[in-house]
Amino acid sequence: MMNMSLTLHICMLFMSLSLSSFAQQSSPKRYVLAIHGGAGTILKKNMTDSLERAYIAELTKSLKEGYRVLQTGGTSVEAVSAAIQIMEDSPLFNAGKGAVFNHHGENEMDASIMDGKTLQAGAVAGVHSIRNPITAAKAVMEQSEHVMMVGKGAEEFASSKGIVLVDPSYFWTKPRWDALQKILERDKESTALDHDDKQSNNKKYVDEKFGTVGCVALDQQGSLAAGTSTGGMTNKKYGRVGDSPIVGAGNYANSQVAISCTGWGEYFIRSVAAYDVAAMVAYAKLPLVQATKTVMDKIAALGGDGGMIALNKDGQVAMPFNTAGMYRGTITADGQVEVAIYKN
Repeated sequence: MMNMSLTLHICMLFMSLSLSSFAQQSSPKRYVLAIHGGAGTILKKNMTDSLERAYIAELTKSLKEGYRVLQTGGTSVEAVSAAIQIMEDSPLFNAGKGAVFNHHGENEMDASIMDGKTLQAGAVAGVHSIRNPITAAKAVMEQSEHVMMVGKGAEEFASSKGIVLVDPSYFWTKPRWDALQKILERDKESTALDHDDKQSNNKKYVDEKFGTVGCVALDQQGSLAAGTSTGGMTNKKYGRVGDSPIVGAGNYANSQVAISCTGWGEYFIRSVAAYDVAAMVAYAKLPLVQATKTVMDKIAALGGDGGMIALNKDGQVAMPFNTAGMYRGTITADGQVEVAIYKN
């Protein structure tokens, strides 16, 4: 009888351990930070091994910097700003140092950031001399009563708050300059997204890669934040501004979810894309993955393309896109880095 009881006890213990092990293996990962570096026609056949390694290295560096801030007790806002600054300092992305040129041969940048805990937000648009536009957006949010500042006014404010300004020549890079010249030569009668009386032939150039960068983060206090930074679209005219500095379109964060977008900005503005995801989570009670997919389907139905990253208060992440690729990455609560470029 004792042997039977002992055997039963051992079996029950084994089953308990097995179930515990299964639960650990099947439990979802808890992400604390996600980034994107642009979506578009990103194909492996067009990517050299060295360039691919460079992108992976910069994405990893950004993730680790944001994670470092979170691990040392920093806020989600601080982590978002830190991660985005890494990408703004890299010529690989269309933000900061790697910003594309507008029709007049100028680098013209936009950025925004939002604190999900307080619903405070800050943005700058059409700036030419702010080295890291995301830091200026953060200053607008934290050190002014406003949400958005543009052009010279934004630069004057940034300077007054100790934000680093540089000569506009800092942003000049040959690949971006060559891209502008190629567009001007290829289609002298049209410009990207800007319509004039010379476009009766309906010809229009669309950027093949949207290099906008963004980040969403969840800190140790359970607060979420989102940020986005961009150089806009190559050959843009008339002071065109896309979705990146527009709260609710280019990004949004509240106590439940944080979203950052990249792609054809006009469609994300018309769709109020980032806020639409948050609304579907809040009011339709949709799971995060389904909410982001639904919004991306709406954008596609209108004729737009791009992608987004989203993170909720439980550490679940979604990263949908309807282009050939999107530079993207995540880091978990235990520091595991995952980076991807192409459509799987």
